Amino acid sequence: MIVLLTFLLVVLFSIIVVRIGTVALKMTGLSRDVAAFQAQSAFSGVGFTTSESEYVVSHPVRRRIIRILMLLGSAGLTSAMATLVLTFVGTSPQEMLDRAIWLAIGLAALFFFARSKLIDRGLSWIIERALEKFTHIRIYDYEQLLGLSKGYTISMINVKDNSWLAGRKLRELRLNDEGVLVLAIYRKVDGQERFIGAPRGDTIILPGDTLVCYGPEETLMNLSQRLKGPQGDREHLEAVRKEELRKKIREAQGGFD
Repeated sequence: MIVLLTFLLVVLFSIIVVRIGTVALKMTGLSRDVAAFQAQSAFSGVGFTTSESEYVVSHPVRRRIIRILMLLGSAGLTSAMATLVLTFVGTSPQEMLDRAIWLAIGLAALFFFARSKLIDRGLSWIIERALEKFTHIRIYDYEQLLGLSKGYTISMINVKDNSWLAGRKLRELRLNDEGVLVLAIYRKVDGQERFIGAPRGDTIILPGDTLVCYGPEETLMNLSQRLKGPQGDREHLEAVRKEELRKKIREAQGGFD
């Protein structure tokens, strides 16, 4: 019976560790579903190769969390399997039946523990408070901060020779009237890539530049295809009109999209 209880405790420990990993990853800016999936993947060692996995390991804090989960998972699963085998070794048929029944009851209780939303909310709250107090793993959720789920996006625009943007100062372009902000510019200078962060209004956009822009998704898509000439100027005015309309809608809704 002691061996059986040991096995159930190992399973319980595994559930709690994955739950802690989920909350920790969620605090670094991941969604709940992504955090839970990646924590379970790391702990079980299945190694799913998805774009989400690449995104997770791109940050040092998340890499440390994943590494700990993988370490604990490799030890925990091996111990659990060894303990399970020992549970039924050298027992009579009646003892084997009794232990199988207790094992089923214990696993059912652990299943309820793992699936209960009430327990999940309570544990998540406790774990998050503890992690906030004893660690420094919280990372801002830039997707939420920048409203990337509300029609806004960050895009990289390659400036070509015939682009409406080429050869003009940022101030002249008046992109802010369209609701677009230029966050940075990548520029090739003498074969070396130069990074210009938060460019000023007198910065001239050159052919070959790559602009990192933030704004309405539709506006950025049109901006990337806008050509020099009267047609490009008309598209700019149309984009300004749409942005003014969006502002009026936001004001009517109390400032919220």
